Amino acid sequence: MATTAIRLNKELVDKAQAYATAEGKSLSSIIEDFLSRFTSSREETEEIPDIVLSLLGAGAPVDDDDINGRKAYYGHLEQKHQ
Repeated sequence: MATTAIRLNKELVDKAQAYATAEGKSLSSIIEDFLSRFTSSREETEEIPDIVLSLLGAGAPVDDDDINGRKAYYGHLEQKHQ
């Protein structure tokens, strides 16, 4: 196993060491577990469920200058209350 030196805030390392001790693990194993989970979650891509894919394009197109939809909403209210 290779070793690597990294620079970390001493207070953070002390807190992490206390956590590792409370969990009955070494700080190195906790860091390895975290890095393993962090890198594996980036590699996995979730598939979009079919029900969500079926909704793509279902809504009315939105103007580029109306990203939050206020202009469209106010237009809807004007038509509704005429």
